[in-house]
Formats: sequence, C-alpha cells, structure tokens
Amino acid sequence: MPSEALVRAESLIRSVPDYPEPGVLFRDITPLLADASALRTVIHAMIAPFEGSFDVVAGVEARGFLLAGAVAMEAGVGLVPIRKAGRLPLPAASVSYDLEYGSATIEAHGDIADRARVLLVDDVLATGGTLVAAHELVASLGGVVVGTAVLMEVTALGGRAVVGDVHTVFTA
Repeated sequence: MPSEALVRAESLIRSVPDYPEPGVLFRDITPLLADASALRTVIHAMIAPFEGSFDVVAGVEARGFLLAGAVAMEAGVGLVPIRKAGRLPLPAASVSYDLEYGSATIEAHGDIADRARVLLVDDVLATGGTLVAAHELVASLGGVVVGTAVLMEVTALGGRAVVGDVHTVFTA
C-alpha cells in the first residue's frame, strides 16, 4: 500500500494526449517536480532499494536528468549524463535504439570509472528501448549497472519484458 505522500505525488502527474505526436499519451511530471515535498518523496522511493549499492548515477536525457541529479545529490554520488546524439562535445560511446514513436541514438562521455556500480535513472519506462540502450552504453564504458529506477512504468507498452528488472515508483 503506497504512502499518503506517494499517492499525493502521483496525483501531480498529468496525462497529455497526442504529445509529442498523435496517439502518444505523454506523462507530464513537471507539476510533481515543482512541488518540493512530492519531489523529495519520489526521490527517496527511487533510491530505497539500491541504497549503498551504487557509486554513480547515470541519468537519461531529458527528464531523467532532473530525477537523476536529485538522486545523485541525495545519495552523495556523482552523475553521468546520457544524452541524445550530437549534444556532447566528446562522446566516448553511442548506442542507437527504437522508441515508442521513432528511433534515436544516445551517447555518453567516458566518465564512468572501470567497474563502477551504476544506478540508471529515467522518468518513464515505456517500450524499454531507451533503457536497454542505456544499459549497453554503460557496459561499453566499463560500468556495471546494479539497478534501474524509473518514476513511472506504462505497463501496457511491455517495456519490462524488454529491459528486465526495473524499480518503478508508479505504474500507469
């Protein structure tokens, strides 16, 4: 049974139909991010299963950055951004993958120490393509993914079957 604070935090997430294109139901987390108490609640919920087991957080662009930065600060570890192709001056590795509504490539600098224990953080698990690509990217840079945490899982899209074990705070 979720806590009252988690129920309140979840109520702040808006559903926006037909964004970024027709047929996609976008989960808008900006009202949750704007509420300090709700943000603190979800950050603690994202970290809880992994406390003490990771050396660095890797956050997936773009909304995953916002959550990953807060997770890293709360856990007292560093943050490695995983960005869309062409946004980093010196990418060390890249991985291409399919999205719910297209395809994309992600990149990262070589800032993950060899054998570093990495917690992957993103906002939404949909079809799983982004997180599978992020796992591959971290491994190619020498890191070891010890866990994956997302704010919300859209269960109807089947991403968990593709990614495997993912800690989710909310499901839709």
